[in-house]
Amino acid sequence: MRTCQGDGTVTVEMQFLADVELVCEDCKGTRYKPGVLDVRYKNKNIHDVLNLTVREALQFFTGHPKIMDKLRVLEEVGLGYLRLGQSATTLSGGEAQRMKLAAHLVPAARQRDFGSATVEEKEERKKARAGKGALYIFDEPTTGLHFDDVSKLLAAFRKLIDAGGSVLVIEHNMDVIKTADWIIDLGPEGGGRGGQVVVTGTPETVAKQTKSHTGKWLARILKNERIVDSESNGRK
Repeated sequence: MRTCQGDGTVTVEMQFLADVELVCEDCKGTRYKPGVLDVRYKNKNIHDVLNLTVREALQFFTGHPKIMDKLRVLEEVGLGYLRLGQSATTLSGGEAQRMKLAAHLVPAARQRDFGSATVEEKEERKKARAGKGALYIFDEPTTGLHFDDVSKLLAAFRKLIDAGGSVLVIEHNMDVIKTADWIIDLGPEGGGRGGQVVVTGTPETVAKQTKSHTGKWLARILKNERIVDSESNGRK
């Protein structure tokens, strides 16, 4: 649109006050010309489709494997609630990291002979091979995540590891820490009273370190899990 340049809003500069953003009168905030909005698929135009969440889009695009593969990966990393047309500038730090993670997760569902693969599929295979031996670093990726979505994120990490990569996570979430192969606990406190390596090792090793705050909480969680496991086995 000429008026809003495709932004959907027009900024009105105020001389002595903060600038005001108004909905574009030409596109009514849709960002597209009427001729584009007239094109519909399953009774939805492009504006309607971009307002769908990833979960809704998975239902809408059933029967389109290439689209479904990409949407399914976003759902797997816990981003199913995002809208397809959501601006990248509105994503939190954790969401942005998980978006990058999704880009590295090549769907394994569509296995074809490499010689008969399309150009796009060959590029995906190249990216998958490039991930072998790669180191992925994440900083608090669970921020804002629901408990169920944390488990999805851990499954995504496992896929990177299974593909030959290594994952380094800076995290305080115990559900993530307890699944680590190796923990480096920094402390003992925060800020100027921290920064020292308190303990390193497996979750079981760290849980035995009484001087570690992480170890104390980890010991409680591992103990509770052992109790739950023993009770479950007792019912069998």
